[in-house]
Amino acid sequence: MNTPDHIWAHLTFWIVNYGLAIVVWSCVGRFFLSWAVPAIQPQNYIWRAFVALTDWAVRLAALITPRYVRPIFLPLVAAFWLYWFARPAAFVAFVQLGLAPRLVG
Repeated sequence: MNTPDHIWAHLTFWIVNYGLAIVVWSCVGRFFLSWAVPAIQPQNYIWRAFVALTDWAVRLAALITPRYVRPIFLPLVAAFWLYWFARPAAFVAFVQLGLAPRLVG
C-alpha cells in the first residue's frame, strides 16, 4: 500500500467510490436546497447543477420507494439507498474482481 502508484493502480475503484459519495451528498444538498429554492426557478444554475447530478438517483429511488413517500423526500431516500446499498455493493464487487486496494501488514 505504500507504493507511489497506489492511487493509479486502483483508479477505477476510487472514481466509482468517490463518484457515488458525491452523488449521495448532492442528494442531501438537493433536499435542503429545495426548501430554499422553489423548483419553478429553472434559471438558477446551482439548482440545475444539483438536479442534473442527482436526477438519475432520485428517479431510481422513486421506482423502488412506496408511493406514500412524498416526492420532496425522494432525494433523501435516494441518498439512503446509495449510501447503504450501492456503495457497499460496489465495494464488494471491486473486492471480488481484485480491483480494490488491500491492506498489507
